[in-house]
Amino acid sequence: MGEDAAPRVRLAEANLRERAAKLRMPFRFGVATLREVRQAELTVRIAAADGRGAVGIAAECLLPKWFDKNPALSDDDNVEQLRTSLAIALELYAALPADTPFGLSASVYKEQQARCAAQGLNPLVASYGPALVDRAILDATGRMLRLSFAAMMRGNVAGITVSSGLTADLDGFDIAQFLGSLQPQDTIGVRHTVGMVDALTAGDPLEGPPDGLPQTLEDVVKTYGCRFYKLKAGGDMAADLDRLTRIAAVLDAGTAQYHITLDGNEQYSDVEGIVELWRRMSEMPALSRLCASTLYIEQPIRRAVALEREVGALASLKPVMIDESDATLDAFPKAISVGYQGVSSKTCKGFYKSTLNAARIAKANSELGESRFFLSAEDLCTWSGISTQQDLALVSLLGLTHVERNGHHYLDGMSFAPDDEQATFLAAHPDLYHRPPGGPVRLAVADGEVRLKSLQYQGFAVGVIPVMD
Repeated sequence: MGEDAAPRVRLAEANLRERAAKLRMPFRFGVATLREVRQAELTVRIAAADGRGAVGIAAECLLPKWFDKNPALSDDDNVEQLRTSLAIALELYAALPADTPFGLSASVYKEQQARCAAQGLNPLVASYGPALVDRAILDATGRMLRLSFAAMMRGNVAGITVSSGLTADLDGFDIAQFLGSLQPQDTIGVRHTVGMVDALTAGDPLEGPPDGLPQTLEDVVKTYGCRFYKLKAGGDMAADLDRLTRIAAVLDAGTAQYHITLDGNEQYSDVEGIVELWRRMSEMPALSRLCASTLYIEQPIRRAVALEREVGALASLKPVMIDESDATLDAFPKAISVGYQGVSSKTCKGFYKSTLNAARIAKANSELGESRFFLSAEDLCTWSGISTQQDLALVSLLGLTHVERNGHHYLDGMSFAPDDEQATFLAAHPDLYHRPPGGPVRLAVADGEVRLKSLQYQGFAVGVIPVMD
């Protein structure tokens, strides 16, 4: 289906609610340590130009200290920033006439960024609102047309175009052919996040409840059988080397083969600091296997300067990707120009952005004749249910074989939801979830993977029918 054949829809109604959940153990990343989180859940009604309509849904964590890491802002300030971004987006979308789902997104892009900037909100915060609205609209579109997310993307039902003036680097690229080549996967590997205060062995202080779920890294290795891990660097050389050595001891002893990614969490002001960390790591025999197993290094340099400073000195040692710096549609091409090879996919930044970045990677690698550039699947504490399912559907369709997944570890499954809601999700997605006796519905991780076949439901991967309040 080409752009001209994509359905024209408009946002007719929107309802928003928030949910709160306590973490079963603290999660520290960068400068933040979380003990409880909130989630925005958006339900929309669309009206099509031909008189049809449908309801769709999306959800995303209202996470502090990631979108904006300004230490002068409180966690409540950060959450309010995201609420403002979403409110601005809903106002802009509601004022638009009917257009393709992607056309709606492209129409508000510049104004969303401008209005958010006028209120002191950075581009990453600005992207949060449209990211939710776009997913809810596409979910409604799929339910209206009785098409799955994979079917919609492969047929370009969203009407994605590279001639909108927002992606000049893709001019002439056959986006329809690229989308049609995508194939949904039945499983995907789980890349377990090792938080900066997580217990590694039974000898470490434990802060989690006696709920039978893994608490230590040793527990995770034994229980989930993960083959991929994401490790955090905190910017303190001695502390980082000590903790990485302790992590390596657990991973080296616990599994025949593993791969890791190293997250710099914007802890460095220049490339020299992270190069020195990697040099020191490479010199330590206790870290030799961990270094050899490292796939790439994620966003080590603060976003304020990350796209202004060459990273070739690091990229020559290990591939480097951006995450927090991926705040605008032109961020990845800028990153490539200073030596980055990869970019993260997170549904909180927008699934159209992930798709367009995947197209850029396909185009660049084809022209080079080698797989130099890459897309990585990263988490933002997605909760079991809507946000986890939509993220998994996206990254598995884009061809990624593993995804950072941490919500199932720090949250006790769907304990935030009533029993009947949990039962509905379990019935719709029996491969993705399980319910142990006496516990809530939880993500089913086996042999380091999750199963995804049930995500091929009409709409955006949520086999539960949303209802407008």
